[in-house]
Amino acid sequence: MGRLFGLLVGLVTLGTVAAGGVAVWAWHHYAADLPDYAVLKDYEPPVMSRVYAGDSRLLAELATERRIFVPIDSIPKLVQDAFISAEDQNFWTHPGVDPGAILRAAITNLQQMGTGRRPIGASTITQQVAKNMLVGNEVSLERKIREAILAFRIERALTKERILELYLNEIFLGQGAYGVGAAAMTYFGKALDELTPAEAAYLAALPKAPNNYNPWRFPEAAKGRRDWVLDRMVADRVLDPATAETAKATPIQVRPGRFAERVPAEYFAEEVRRQLIARFGETATTQGGLTVRTSLDPRLQEIADRTLREGLMAYDRRRGGWRGPVARIDLPADRLATAWVERLAATPRPPGTLPAWRVAVVLEVGREQARVGWLERPERPNLPPMPRTLALPLAEMAWARRALPNGGLGPAPRAASDVVAVGDVILIEPLPAEPAQAAARNRPARPALPERASLRQAPEVEGALVALDPTTGRVLALSGGWSFDRSWFNRATQALRQPGSAFKPFVYITAFEAGLPPTQKVLDAPFVIDLGPGQGRWRPTNYNESEFGGPTPIRVGMEKSKNLMTIRLAAQMGLDRVADATRRFGVIDNLERTYAMALGAGETTVLRMAAGYAAFANGGKRVEPSLIDSVQDRNGKVIFRADRRPCDRCREPSPGPVPPDLPDVREQATDPISAFQMVSILQGVVTRGTGTRANIGRPVAGKTGTTNDWLDAWFVGFTPDLVVAVWVGFDEPRPLGGARDNETGGNVAAPIFGAFMREALEGRPVVPFRAPDGVRMVWVNPNTGEAAPANAPGALLEAFRPGTEPGSEGAPTGVIGAAAGGGRGASGAAALDASLGGLY
Repeated sequence: MGRLFGLLVGLVTLGTVAAGGVAVWAWHHYAADLPDYAVLKDYEPPVMSRVYAGDSRLLAELATERRIFVPIDSIPKLVQDAFISAEDQNFWTHPGVDPGAILRAAITNLQQMGTGRRPIGASTITQQVAKNMLVGNEVSLERKIREAILAFRIERALTKERILELYLNEIFLGQGAYGVGAAAMTYFGKALDELTPAEAAYLAALPKAPNNYNPWRFPEAAKGRRDWVLDRMVADRVLDPATAETAKATPIQVRPGRFAERVPAEYFAEEVRRQLIARFGETATTQGGLTVRTSLDPRLQEIADRTLREGLMAYDRRRGGWRGPVARIDLPADRLATAWVERLAATPRPPGTLPAWRVAVVLEVGREQARVGWLERPERPNLPPMPRTLALPLAEMAWARRALPNGGLGPAPRAASDVVAVGDVILIEPLPAEPAQAAARNRPARPALPERASLRQAPEVEGALVALDPTTGRVLALSGGWSFDRSWFNRATQALRQPGSAFKPFVYITAFEAGLPPTQKVLDAPFVIDLGPGQGRWRPTNYNESEFGGPTPIRVGMEKSKNLMTIRLAAQMGLDRVADATRRFGVIDNLERTYAMALGAGETTVLRMAAGYAAFANGGKRVEPSLIDSVQDRNGKVIFRADRRPCDRCREPSPGPVPPDLPDVREQATDPISAFQMVSILQGVVTRGTGTRANIGRPVAGKTGTTNDWLDAWFVGFTPDLVVAVWVGFDEPRPLGGARDNETGGNVAAPIFGAFMREALEGRPVVPFRAPDGVRMVWVNPNTGEAAPANAPGALLEAFRPGTEPGSEGAPTGVIGAAAGGGRGASGAAALDASLGGLY
């Protein structure tokens, strides 16, 4: 018996030693190449960058993972307790691995063998940190061993608070949200300290299987798991039973709030993203937790988007015509009431459909109206859409003339059936019901008209609008096209287009800089340029090919957008000067030295044109347009600021009651007098010239632009405190119209500018353009350039550089481009021929 007992003791001892040896070997084997857990001490998780508009409202979130890092001290105890109860009840006491939990899980899994149920795990929060951040989630025994070893080491290296902080900020909780901070905002639109016990318990229910507890798809499973967490919290004595019962009686009310509540400015936000990546790199932009303050004015952005779209729709209705339904569906007459709902629900929403528009199907067609059905989407995603029907009156389809294959338009529709047919899938915009008409004497009141809709169509034409502050260059609004949903291409910053006559001010400014006044006459007459051997001759013309004014003041040449005068002036000044001016104003960096460039044949962007005109408005200072005011890193340190003016006093703790006087370090694009002379004649463009449709009843200056074959329509204009550039055209260039259609910058782009400016400046005081020191203001006859009495018909105050006003020694006496003559501003035929390289 003794020998048997000794044998057993020996076997047990041997087994223990063998097991210990195996354990030691396994420890050293699996721990040999483990990741360095020490990095967790200083680990900074990837955090989304947030972009804010000028009024501090959220504009965009830039992230590969939606995460808001929240320090452990800022995570409420309620939230901490909920996750500990749900995931690791012994978190505060175990050494990284919980043997009791492992034993319970093993017993439970043995009991459930053959039942088809998923095995339960026993990973602690520390093990989950090791898995999520160091070893990955491969399903294998080796990974579990490595995870357990790392958990022991992490517990020795980090405090429990730091481990919990890492876990609560790294855990994936569904809907793209990583960490409790992001999840609270995603599901409830709340900060962590605003969560109720029911909401905190629901978040703690998600780590095991976020998709299985999706509150929209599986509301019952989500509530059951949440209630289980509440019971665990009661068992752990971190929540009293009464509070838990109240919480369990509360339905899961998901209100995804603040992530969705952002300023709608997709083109602006995308341009900011591109600039951030170019400056800081993609990793820092999407994972660095940057706080980006932008110049965007949400009110002006909304006006910009709306007025641009209205202008594009107006052109499309005028020139594009009705291109028919976006789709067709078959509607069986025997089950029309249900079939249209099913088939319309399966019809995709066409790109370019505005948020206020609806995809509808035509159900009935009469002479005076059609009946259409559409599906109203509920706020809660788990609810089915609600079928609605509306009247589509003929009056709301009156614009829908059929587009003909030859590019023309058919006759105006006389009946609803001329436009739509049953089964047509169309775009509509529901309109509010008209109010009931008051009852007349002895007559009953007329009831309110039924709710109705208007026919809509996304235009093929595109456009862009930029609004910026001429003093600072801060971009206040930027609309890069009809719809970001249809195309991410930003026509305000990425599209290189010819500016046409909108470029002419950068030719004329060279004349003012050289001392020529706005009354200087330039010959407006035909000529031919020999382009050289084998290249033929160029015969530029004015817009109205048969209209020539002879010797004409510069002012009139600009107001009437005279091409021939512009080329002669460019020849007189020299193309090198013109190219230098476009560089100084930031419009085109290296202008090709050909005379077609003087008429706007070079390519530039809408943003650069707006910045170039801003220098006229601000007295000649070059403007660098900026969308980003400042950038802070995740720790709040400013790492970029657009305002580069030096300010030593700004860093003092108490700089004093008087604001520091900051130096103006901007480059001078032109001198103040030349800039003001340009402002003055650009005001004439709006009051008397090609840009009258941009007149808004207050001081405004600007220039139209139309390129060859009517491919581009421009208007760039400004008030003393706001510059706006508008472009309209097709992405694949084609004419906006023909010679008789008059689809010019003055008729296509200027109305958009005017609509934007009227609303943008509503309520603001009227501010005049201020003349700089030293300028001479003289009453003149604008058509002749000669001095005139102030009360003479049509007389206006003209701006002169001292010594160039009428009657002075430096007043112009000749005509630029004339075949003979002399005096200031004159050019002989031989000199002009030489400068043009052969002019006839």
